Amino acid sequence: MMCFGYAGIMLLVGVLLRAKIPAFQKIMVPASVLAGIVGILVMNLGIDLGASPKMYTNIVNELFTVSFISIGLTEIDPSAGQKKAKSVMRGCFGMGLVWCILYALTPVLGALIVWLTGKSFGMDSVYGTIIPFAFAQGPGQAAAFGALYEGYGWENAAVVGVAFAAVGFLVSFLIGVPIAKLGISRKIAKNMGTIDKPISRGYYYKQEQSEYMGMDTMYGGNLETLTFHFALIALCYILAVGLSKVFLLIPGFFGSTLSGMLFMNGMLTSNLVRWIMNKLHLGFLKDSTLQRKITGWTADLLVVCSFMAVEFQVIRPWLFPLMVEALAITLITLILCLYFGRRFGDDNDFERTLGLYGTSTGTVPSGIALVRIVDPALKTTTAVELGMMNYVMLFCIPVYMILLGTAAGHISMGVTAIILLALVFVYLVLLKLVHAWGKPTYSFRK
Repeated sequence: MMCFGYAGIMLLVGVLLRAKIPAFQKIMVPASVLAGIVGILVMNLGIDLGASPKMYTNIVNELFTVSFISIGLTEIDPSAGQKKAKSVMRGCFGMGLVWCILYALTPVLGALIVWLTGKSFGMDSVYGTIIPFAFAQGPGQAAAFGALYEGYGWENAAVVGVAFAAVGFLVSFLIGVPIAKLGISRKIAKNMGTIDKPISRGYYYKQEQSEYMGMDTMYGGNLETLTFHFALIALCYILAVGLSKVFLLIPGFFGSTLSGMLFMNGMLTSNLVRWIMNKLHLGFLKDSTLQRKITGWTADLLVVCSFMAVEFQVIRPWLFPLMVEALAITLITLILCLYFGRRFGDDNDFERTLGLYGTSTGTVPSGIALVRIVDPALKTTTAVELGMMNYVMLFCIPVYMILLGTAAGHISMGVTAIILLALVFVYLVLLKLVHAWGKPTYSFRK
C-alpha cells in the first residue's frame, strides 16, 4: 500500500505539471509519464520511503495480468468497421504484422548491439534480446518476461526490461507528438479539429464535463457496479492461476514457459468467462465503457510503477550499452513505422502510422493517445484496428518461445538470429498477401 500511495502522489504531481507547465502541454506528455519521471528520481535518492523498486516490479507484473484480463472481458464493438470491413481488416493485419516484424527483428539487433558494446561492461548479449518485450509490448511484458529470464539465471533481467520500457514511453511521445503536429501542418490529418485548452491542460472544468464512465448494471444497495466488474477480474485471475498450474504438468521447457505466462492465461480465462456470460445471456451485467476505464486505470499505474521500478544502481554499470541499444531500436522502429505506415492503402494511413509507432514503443493506449491528437473524435477506424490487431499479434508466439528457449540455454544465439530473421521474412510475405504493403498514400512534402 505504501507503493500504491507513492505512485498515487506521483500521478497527482504529474497532473499538476501537465496543467501548469506550457512546455508539457505543447508536447502533450501524459501525466502518467511525467509522474514516472518524477517517481524514478524520488526512488533513486537513497531515502528509505518504505517502498522498494522490487515491489514495484511485482506490482507491474500483477497489474499487467489484470490489464489483459480486463481487455479479455471487454466486448469488441464491430459497428465502427461495418462500412469499411475490408479496410479495417487490412489496417488490422497491416499494423499487426509490422508490429510482429519489429518484435522479431529488434531482439536480433539488440543482441548484436550489446555484443558489440557490452563486453567491456560485463553485459551479456542475451540481455539485448529483452527489448522487444519492453518497446513492442510495454512495462508489464518487460517485467513478466524479465522475471522468466531471471528464472533461467539472468540476474536483474526484469529491471533491464522495465528500464527499456521507461525509455520506450518517453520516445513514444517525444517523437510521436512532433510527427503528429507535422501531419497537421501538412494537412495530412483530415479529421483534426483544434487542440483546445481542456486537452492541453489535461483535465475538464465542471462546465466542460460531458462524458460518463459507464452505465450502472447493479443496484447500488445490493452491489456497486464497479465492485462487480472487479469481482469478475478476480474470478478470471484465480482461473488463470489454476490454468498455469495445469500447464505446469506438461513436462519440460514448454510447460514451465506456458505456466509462467500468467498474463496470457488471464487473457484466455477472461475470454472464456465473457463467452460463457454471453451464452447464458448475462452479458448485460458488464459495461464495456467501464471495463475500458478499468483497463486505462491499469495502464496509467503500469506506466508510473514501471518507472519507479528502475534501480539506477543496478543498471548503472550497463547504462552505456543499454542507452545505445534503446536509441538504435528507437531509430529502427521509427523508420519501419514511417515506411510501412503510409503503404497500408487507405485514407487513414497517417493515423495508422502514429498508432503503430506509439504501440511499437509503448502500449496500445500510447498508440491511441497519439491517434487522438490528429483524430480527437476517432472518426477513422484506426482505434478499432489497434484493438483488433492484438489478435494478429498472436503470430509472434514463435518469437517469444524462441527467445525464452535462448534464455534457458536450449538454443544458441546464432540459431536464434537465423530463426527470427526467417520469421521476419514470413511476416513480410504475409504483408503482401493481405495487400497491406503497397504504394505510399501520403507524403510529408508540401
